[in-house]
Order: sequence, then structure tokens, then C-alpha cells
Amino acid sequence: MLGGMKTHGQKGKLIRRLKIIEGQVRGLQEMLEKDTYCIDVIIQTSAVKRALSGVEDALMKEHLGTCVVHQMKKGKEKTAIGEILKVYNLKRK
Repeated sequence: MLGGMKTHGQKGKLIRRLKIIEGQVRGLQEMLEKDTYCIDVIIQTSAVKRALSGVEDALMKEHLGTCVVHQMKKGKEKTAIGEILKVYNLKRK
């Protein structure tokens, strides 16, 4: 999946972002255990969704700029288009 990452720095940034998200999810669990006001929990779940969306966007940008370009140059246009459409359809759900 991350084979297309241009640098270890980019991969490291995404891993750090995911660790932050992991902490946010643990925080959500604690909020529920402490019977935190529902709206406050919902606000935090929205923050987690936005953070995950940011990771998805970064991965997609990297994929389009590396793997898809490589596939196109190798004559694998159908594979590239199929992957793009797969992600596009996932995002629409």
C-alpha cells in the first residue's frame, strides 16, 4: 500500500497522524465510560472522521502521483482507472 511513498518522511507523517487518531479513539472510549454528554462525544467522533479523511486524501494524492502514473506508463490504464473508480465509489458511500 505505501510502496509508492516517495520518502520515509511522508510515511512517517502518516503514521504519526494515525497514532494521534488512535489516541482520539481511546479518548472517545473514555468519554463513553465516563458518561460524557452525547453532543461532546459526537463532536469528537466528527473530529476523528475528519482526521481519517485527511489520511485518506494524503494516501490518494500519493497514489495518483506515483502508482497510477507508473501503471499508465506500463500500459495498465484499465488497472489504474479501476483503482481510481473503486476509491471514488467508496468515498461516495
